Amino acid sequence: MPRTPLVLVHGNPETATIWGPLIGELERPDAVVVSPPGFGVPAPPGFDSSMTAYRDWLASQLELFRAPVDLVGHDWGGIHVAALAMSRPDLIRSWASDALGVFAPDYDWHPRAQVWQQEGPGEASVQELWGGDLEQRLAVASALGMTGRMAERVAAGMDPEMGRSVLKLLRSARQPAMSEAGRLLPSAAARPGLALLAVDDFERASGTLVQHEWAAQRAGARPAHLEGVGHWWPEETPAPVAEALTKFWAELPDPAQT
Repeated sequence: MPRTPLVLVHGNPETATIWGPLIGELERPDAVVVSPPGFGVPAPPGFDSSMTAYRDWLASQLELFRAPVDLVGHDWGGIHVAALAMSRPDLIRSWASDALGVFAPDYDWHPRAQVWQQEGPGEASVQELWGGDLEQRLAVASALGMTGRMAERVAAGMDPEMGRSVLKLLRSARQPAMSEAGRLLPSAAARPGLALLAVDDFERASGTLVQHEWAAQRAGARPAHLEGVGHWWPEETPAPVAEALTKFWAELPDPAQT
């Protein structure tokens, strides 16, 4: 029988190249990677780069498939995936996200995001982070905790358009926007979900473990506690995530019955 399509959505400040190691671990060369507008691909004219716009963009991508897909997201991609699961479960067989903690009612954006959410300081930060040459952008990627090939791949894709998209996206997500969005988490339980909990994500940019676990319970998602896995797992530690995903998918009902 044909396999359920696998769709991967990346976050900030990434491009689709980050998925190579995970695709290899999963042995899924047929996986489809989609890039949020402004993050590795140009944003179409009039695209406002808000949370709602990205949710609707992702729905438009999944509508192109003939069958529901298995959807996986990292970082902001994980937020887009969860928003899609809450609103368009008809488009997916399952979903997996590593960013559910942002929907907890007591979640506070990390310090860098709070700067981006401010008029003036946000523009200055984006110019500093995204406005330099490749060597400067590589230093930024390294400062964010990336190493090796992932730092190189991310730095190569960072450009001023991505910086502008970051400002619009984060400003649309100022609190209480995330806590209000989190009220819809129970809607995501319409399809099987997997909460990817990177235990070694030391900065907790997407929330604490307690916040992730709370949101996973609200969304009816199975928690996968990934020891030894940090924030940049798509490049650095894909094997434990691939194992968790493979086990999760193996236990799902036949696609014809979903």
